[in-house]
Amino acid sequence: QVQLVESGGGLVQAGGSLRLSCAASGLTFSMYNMGWFRQAPGKECEVVAAINRSGGSTYYTESVKGRFTISRDNAKTTVYLQMNSLNHEDTAVYYCAADRTAGLRLETTTCGYDCWSRGTKVTVSS
Repeated sequence: QVQLVESGGGLVQAGGSLRLSCAASGLTFSMYNMGWFRQAPGKECEVVAAINRSGGSTYYTESVKGRFTISRDNAKTTVYLQMNSLNHEDTAVYYCAADRTAGLRLETTTCGYDCWSRGTKVTVSS
């Protein structure tokens, strides 16, 4: 019943930008923390960014700080990830996910959220 549908992935040149969107349905969106995660070839899942239920707090992994921006529009039940200055290390399958945990400290976010999208591939090339 809960569904997270991503869009915006694809092939982009190094230094370019992409904006990922994740539209949620089947849940009360404003009650969920949202996160973006990625898994590069041969690597484990990595937390990219997270945002709390109201959108007032955000978290970014160090490697994307200053380049990526997570945001949400609760009226549209959508979370976004704006990715700028992309480089080869950003190549991965990107997932959005939702977690209902109340009072979650975003800096402790792990790849253990409750509901997950199918993922969208982002490939950065020269």
